[in-house]
Amino acid sequence: MSYKEVELYGGAITAHLPVAYGDASQIREVPDHQELYLDENGYSGVIFEILEYVDKPTDAEALQYHFADLVDGTGDETNMLEQSIATMQKIADKPVHTLSFIQTPPPPDRPRKTPDFVAIHLLLLRLKEQGTDIMITINAPHYPGEYEKAGPGEKTALMKDGDEVAKKVLETFEIKDWGLFQG
Repeated sequence: MSYKEVELYGGAITAHLPVAYGDASQIREVPDHQELYLDENGYSGVIFEILEYVDKPTDAEALQYHFADLVDGTGDETNMLEQSIATMQKIADKPVHTLSFIQTPPPPDRPRKTPDFVAIHLLLLRLKEQGTDIMITINAPHYPGEYEKAGPGEKTALMKDGDEVAKKVLETFEIKDWGLFQG
């Protein structure tokens, strides 16, 4: 997969994303606290969100708080795959926690295109001094007939691509202007 550097929040943050990922704000409204990039050749995407710092006893509990906020009330079945600690190479002194899970929507009650499941990676960067949590969500929806199924315990090609995107974000995510978090 080929990557390009993208400027987020007016260039205050940069990261490398797949070349085929485009800025969704060019085609639809995206809230100011978010940056959304979608695969022009599929359905996968990455959401960067600047959130208020959640004061919890541990960073793992803060990740669980953000995770619950994301999935509660969706009606989807959620299966956690892995929760771990990671490092953003360019900000190695800041805690990063990750969570990978599968979200399976219920059968649609009206005719619309619904994925069989969505493989999701959450990356949570904790910036306590700035009163900020940055949550990065990498989504890989799997639509019926549009992906190759994998054997039991194996990952699909889309899941492997999501793994690679998460790894690249951890390697390249950089805060260029810390003033973004003031005010």
